[in-house]
Amino acid sequence: MSREIVNAVCRTLPGAEVSDPWGGGHDAWKVGGKMFACVGAVMPGVSVKTDSEETAQMLIDSGVAVKARYLHRSWVNLPWGTSEEELRHRLVASYQLVRSSLPNKAQAQLAPLGTAPATLCPAGGRGPVRQAAERDGQPHRRLPQPRRGRRS
Repeated sequence: MSREIVNAVCRTLPGAEVSDPWGGGHDAWKVGGKMFACVGAVMPGVSVKTDSEETAQMLIDSGVAVKARYLHRSWVNLPWGTSEEELRHRLVASYQLVRSSLPNKAQAQLAPLGTAPATLCPAGGRGPVRQAAERDGQPHRRLPQPRRGRRS
């Protein structure tokens, strides 16, 4: 993994832009003005946003990532030794997380994701549950989600 691979992956994501907000050779990748990945000038690796502090801690505990310095606890730093498949997956997941948090108007102005993330994610964007179901020849069924809103 290297800065060139990170830049190549991020460049394919709709609306992704790179900047150097702090000077000194940082690559901050943003969508809609919000950062989803950052390659620092000193710390080796790329920092990405995760969906929660728990996910970040799980990645740190499993040895996949380390804590990203100067960023919120939901961010992790993937060292340069991370596999390219894992790197691509985490970059796309971070991008999708940040993109989904943008206002609807900003999201509508971006090109549709199309098939790009599925080709970048391992196993064509299918998670381990769906992979296991497909392997066993059974259809994957989504569990019902609890209803949100007021109770009657």
